[in-house]
Amino acid sequence: MLRAATDADKENVRVWRNHPTVRAVSLTRDEISPEQHEAYWQSLRDNPTRKVFIFERAGVAAGVVTFFDIDQSSRSAMWGYYLDNAGLEARGELLPAWIKIQREAVRFAFGELGLDTLDGEVLDANEAVRRMNTRNGFEEIGTEERVIDGTPTVVHTIRRVRQPGD
Repeated sequence: MLRAATDADKENVRVWRNHPTVRAVSLTRDEISPEQHEAYWQSLRDNPTRKVFIFERAGVAAGVVTFFDIDQSSRSAMWGYYLDNAGLEARGELLPAWIKIQREAVRFAFGELGLDTLDGEVLDANEAVRRMNTRNGFEEIGTEERVIDGTPTVVHTIRRVRQPGD
């Protein structure tokens, strides 16, 4: 289930994003300070182009889904997600949560948010997510090289368009 993030979720969101495994597959890898996170959190208020949701598994907060660059006129957005890796690993639930968060986010985007197109980005080296993206109907529509932490890194743009039944 996805629910709107609240101020009570703020610190969990920062801690989960700073997990080494999450940072390793992110487009920005710096550890986020409490001050940086507070500024980000405040920027979400009254921002119709960015929405943050908490993924719950069995009633427990377990991840974050962010929709950004939301364009209501074109019914499109970018998105990204990450999980509470440490908590889910400790409970032996990481793999099933990882599979479910993407499916729920896509359903939410095309349902509650009313989008027709959902775009994202994934690192070339993140093979597991690239395979899951394909299984969930995303196509890689573009590739570019960016410098991340001083290293040239291949990044793929992915897209999923609303399908009948979404």
